[in-house]
Amino acid sequence: MADVAKAAGVSHQTVSRVLNDHPNVRAETRARVLAAIDRLGYRRNLLARALVTRHSRTLGVVSFDTALYGPASTVYGIEQAARAAGYFVSIVSLRTIDRAGVRDAVDYLAGQSVDGVVIVAPQRSAASALADLPRDLPAVAVEGGHEGEVSVVCVDQVEGARLATAHLLDLGHSTVWHVQGPADWLEAEGRVEGWRSALEAAGRPVPEPLPGDWSPRSGYQAGRLLAKQSGVTAVFVSNDQMALGVLRAFSEERVRVPEQVSVVGFDDIPESAYFSPPLTTVRQDFGAVGRSSIEVLLRQIEGSGSVPRERLVVPPRFVARASTSPLT
Repeated sequence: MADVAKAAGVSHQTVSRVLNDHPNVRAETRARVLAAIDRLGYRRNLLARALVTRHSRTLGVVSFDTALYGPASTVYGIEQAARAAGYFVSIVSLRTIDRAGVRDAVDYLAGQSVDGVVIVAPQRSAASALADLPRDLPAVAVEGGHEGEVSVVCVDQVEGARLATAHLLDLGHSTVWHVQGPADWLEAEGRVEGWRSALEAAGRPVPEPLPGDWSPRSGYQAGRLLAKQSGVTAVFVSNDQMALGVLRAFSEERVRVPEQVSVVGFDDIPESAYFSPPLTTVRQDFGAVGRSSIEVLLRQIEGSGSVPRERLVVPPRFVARASTSPLT
């Protein structure tokens, strides 16, 4: 920085103001400093900056290695929101989310002097690890349940499932069958709860849920069983990828959608509008989840003294397409 100041004919403090985009720098001076930076190939030393300011301008994200649309989109939303707020992101992807893995990942990120961490914790086993977080490290859990003393940002899974089920009941179906997500997933639990509560509130029978693991293959297997079950006219599937498998099974079994059976998914993946037929589903706003989680985390980082824990719930949105119709 001293070399840049000498080359530009300004003080060290002026170079610092330019680098920090301070408004009280004349345009001509700013241009001269930036030209010197470019000519000398100067790169600011983030480690040195962190030692002085005690802030690295870097946030840690703990997630798990997955191609699933929901978790992958959540991490992307968090990263985009962090960059928009002027922070870099360091991501640790775990093969499986468990208590020891989350603890090790957070310890690693803390060793990099991150200013705070966001933990994508959609499984109950991961949520239980939140109790182990260092008390002095700002932290937010995404889909982290109620466990541990940590702020949580989540989509209202219960309400999303209730909207899907209520839509099918409003179309005249006597009940709604459900293909659920895997055990230990908080999202799957919330969607089962919303589906069940909507049926019970309407005084309708509650069929036994069919198991799934988020994959189209498990949806296909459930669809084969549903196609052979008498009286099935409406199905709520816990994610769009499993719904794709259900639609494939129904097509093979000559079950017409939506004329004979209406199908609703969850997530609104980009491909769902191009399924055959286009899939009615529930949309999760992952951009809003990312922005909210970063806002909550920055309030902890920038807050003076103790900052109260928050629980911020992002509402889902129902998207009606051609895979549902009134019962005839």
